[in-house]
Amino acid sequence: MQSLWLIFQLLFCLFLGFVLARKLPQKLEQLCFKVLPYFTYILLIAIAIEFSQTLHNIANPTQILSSAIGLALATSLGAFICCYALFKMIGYQPLQGKVSIDLLTKSLLNIGYAFFALAVGYGIAEFANTFNFSMRVSTWSLLLVFMFLIGLDLAYSPLDRSWLNWKILLVPLACIVGSILGAIAISLFIDEISLKDLIMLSQGYGFYSMTGIVVTELKNAHLGSIALINDLFREIFAIIFMYLIGWRYPRSAISSAGATAMDVTLPMVKQSCGNDFIPHAMVSGFVLSVLAPIVVSILAAL
Repeated sequence: MQSLWLIFQLLFCLFLGFVLARKLPQKLEQLCFKVLPYFTYILLIAIAIEFSQTLHNIANPTQILSSAIGLALATSLGAFICCYALFKMIGYQPLQGKVSIDLLTKSLLNIGYAFFALAVGYGIAEFANTFNFSMRVSTWSLLLVFMFLIGLDLAYSPLDRSWLNWKILLVPLACIVGSILGAIAISLFIDEISLKDLIMLSQGYGFYSMTGIVVTELKNAHLGSIALINDLFREIFAIIFMYLIGWRYPRSAISSAGATAMDVTLPMVKQSCGNDFIPHAMVSGFVLSVLAPIVVSILAAL
């Protein structure tokens, strides 16, 4: 129920922004559109602060980090490759016939800005921790504001029946299958976690605000910490894929983003893939956000 409530909040803020477009004072709307391109970096700073606080609250951070990063990379790559293979089978080709130097340069700059924002957030958190200053950053509140801004932007974007295209459902399907295959592949290199638990952790799809809590409650704090960090790094890898090659393989990049395609990485979809792929991100993120707590809970209880 809690996960459904969170999803409702996201969709409500998106709908509210969409409905209020053209009804707000013009100066306020202009301010919102000026803030929107930079809101990504505000979110990244907040995520980095949260990540720093997580590291200080877990035991054996080095071992947990290595396992979580390995799983995050394997599942992200698995989703990306699986989605590419699915769409290639039905005849879809990359959007660009050759690499554009301008697009590549822009992508590298964007990912540089993203990592700079992460470094700033982490530095702020560590500086505050040095002086025993307690920082409280609500990434969820920031997400709700962002969804409102996206709703405003969508009101000025052309919407059609592509939102209901059944082929869009291949994007979350590829994420599910690719994540499982990635977990199976990484099990060859991670001995301390069983294959069943790795598959369970892979089905969080980057929904870190839920997965860590569910796994901690149903399994143990050690696996819960891995679940949280794994999903945080899935977001980071999603950002990397989005900015580096999302312009050429947008569906695959969105699939690798998992549940975060609906919220945290949605601005990256807009920047690197364009408004045409916002429906893919919204539908895929919604489906995976609904499935994640159900699948993780079932697998954790087995």
